[in-house]
Amino acid sequence: METKRPPAIRHLAAQDTLPIIKVFYEFNHLKSLFRQGWLHHGIPRDQCETVAEHTLGVVLLSLFLADAHFPRLDRTKVMLLSLLHDFGEIYAGDIVPGRVSLTEKHQREQASVEQVFARLPRGAEYLALWQEYEAGSSPEARFVKEIDRLEMGMQAGIYEMETPQDLSLFFESTDKALTTPELRDIFAALLQLRPSRTSKKEQANP
Repeated sequence: METKRPPAIRHLAAQDTLPIIKVFYEFNHLKSLFRQGWLHHGIPRDQCETVAEHTLGVVLLSLFLADAHFPRLDRTKVMLLSLLHDFGEIYAGDIVPGRVSLTEKHQREQASVEQVFARLPRGAEYLALWQEYEAGSSPEARFVKEIDRLEMGMQAGIYEMETPQDLSLFFESTDKALTTPELRDIFAALLQLRPSRTSKKEQANP
């Protein structure tokens, strides 16, 4: 995994300190862990977002879009799911699709969240929320999963405007993940902003 710096938790290897300090040092790693997919598709390190930056985007989009279009959703749960959904990457890393099986990816991330949340008084509650997100077992979890993809698509749009990279694969992935009409309308508007490039797929199928 490519990162800005080694995990901060290494500084506490021989330290006896409060659990909340350990948890902060653990999730601090998300501030330096690059989103690996962007790097693998040519986005330079100095422009590549971190997992924590992606999480912030998901949280804000979830808040604004839930308030605007989905008042029946449990707003508090939406916020909690958005904030916690990437905690599996603290120790598992940002695993690029196809590098390991989905089962192994889930197992690695499950072990990560269990390790982190075990330090907290309400850790079992946080673990249950993370599992709810992974399973997509509630309307809120399914909403946040779609927002996670929509945020990726929006970031791909910015990268295409700022770099020469063709990120069609990310738009295709977003397209497949979005089923909610209101979110698909936003995605359609996003596509209209793309630079006029011919994607590899279009080149292969003129």
